[in-house]
Amino acid sequence: MTPEPIRAETGPSARLHREWLLRLGGLVPSLIFLAAVLSPPLNHDVAAVLDFASRMLGGERLYSDLIDVNPPLIFLLNLPAAWMARHSALTPPDALLICLMVACAGVLALVGLLVRLPGRLTGPAERACLFFLLPLLLVSAGHDFGQREQIMAMLAFPYLFMAERRIEGLPTPRWLGLAATLIAALGFALKPHFLAVPALVEALVLLARFRRPGLAVALRDPVPWVMAGFWAAYLASIFLFFPDYFGRVVPLVFDWYLDLGGAPWWRVLLTDLTGSAAILALALLGFVAATRLGWLPRLLTAAVMGGMAAALVQHKGWSYHLVPVWTWGGLAGGLLLARGADRGLRPAEARRAAPLLGAGMAFAFGLFTLRGGDAPWMEVRYGESTGGKLSAWLQGHAREKPLLLLSPDIPVVYPAVNEAEARLQLPFMSTWLLQAVYQQCPAGGARYRDPAAMTPAERFVWDEVVERVVAEPPAAAVIQRWTAIPDCAGQRFDFLEYFRRDPRFAAAWGKMRPAGEIDGFFLFIRED
Repeated sequence: MTPEPIRAETGPSARLHREWLLRLGGLVPSLIFLAAVLSPPLNHDVAAVLDFASRMLGGERLYSDLIDVNPPLIFLLNLPAAWMARHSALTPPDALLICLMVACAGVLALVGLLVRLPGRLTGPAERACLFFLLPLLLVSAGHDFGQREQIMAMLAFPYLFMAERRIEGLPTPRWLGLAATLIAALGFALKPHFLAVPALVEALVLLARFRRPGLAVALRDPVPWVMAGFWAAYLASIFLFFPDYFGRVVPLVFDWYLDLGGAPWWRVLLTDLTGSAAILALALLGFVAATRLGWLPRLLTAAVMGGMAAALVQHKGWSYHLVPVWTWGGLAGGLLLARGADRGLRPAEARRAAPLLGAGMAFAFGLFTLRGGDAPWMEVRYGESTGGKLSAWLQGHAREKPLLLLSPDIPVVYPAVNEAEARLQLPFMSTWLLQAVYQQCPAGGARYRDPAAMTPAERFVWDEVVERVVAEPPAAAVIQRWTAIPDCAGQRFDFLEYFRRDPRFAAAWGKMRPAGEIDGFFLFIRED
């Protein structure tokens, strides 16, 4: 007896069922990265900025009591999360992640409104690309989620979508255009070199509109003027409300920070991360030059080039510097494929292919990012890592207590500090200024300079550490063996040996007792 052949379920309901399964499956990469960014540890720089924001709410003044090279905007943006944590059961990292998720949702909503505006047709493949790829791009930074580059890249999306409408002469509701413009201006203001992005984008908009409707009309476009007005107001507010930034911090930056650990831009360009991003940028440039698939891929490519410039001028080559390049480049590549499919396929074929094409883009980008990034592997292993062990120790010995931290290593320490809600005593995020002044050995073969021979920058560090420890003896201390300071005449730089030369520090340290070591971090607790 011949068995009945197996027949696939057909009909409208079966097709709808398959489409929904494909939609859910195509969102898996986004869900993986969402789980990663919501899991500890918080990015180290993000955690350090959040700690400063929490201390600002406690009454410490930025650039007077808290010293950092970053302009004030990122600290101000962290204040709502710090406030939420202070007035609820949320931890500071949880409060910040809630704020960032709200920002992601807001960006998705604004882009959705812009895409649905009348005036230009969005094909089925393009709609599928945006549905699957855009949520993934907002969280694909992984461990770098919450960094200034990630925030800027996210906030720029509505502005970039609106720029295509501006070129095509399509109207945008005033409130929607103003919202897209202001949040983009906010993101670009986070670092001065981010301004390379709107400079290139606006140059492309002006060039495209020069022919139609003409230069005079193009110059009356309010978007660049609103952004420029926002940046001018922000700059004036720094002089008005944070005068110590220019009077105290900027001189330290020029004298000591810029030469600390940097490399020439061409050497940075030859590193694996930056070199790969440069290849992507050049490839996109070639594709958009060779195709005629609308202005948005070109605008995204202009933004990618601005992001590359911003990364190179920082002279570091760190992964988060390149987040805008991958984020905007990922969408540009996806749109080129999607718009090509919409144009090259018959409408019915494009509709059938769209869900699979969009889901494939999301999986391709997700797998590419998983292969080369930290997330989610860092989060999976966090409990067994040095940072996870430090977090557990601090939660047991320094929760909401004063903590002395002497370490050049922000990446390992700061997420643990946030999780324990320990109260750091020093005005610096790390010992970078001490590293900078000891890049050269002292004259005469001495390991340390006497206080009378110290430069103003070194004396500033010396006085701040000694006076704060004397004023409020710490409940616990974490002192790293590695100092990132070169040996001199075979002698290693030792943080405790350095500061215990001051009798006041030595007396205050007298009640501190060793409590173990975690991977080169010496632990101390106070015994009264």
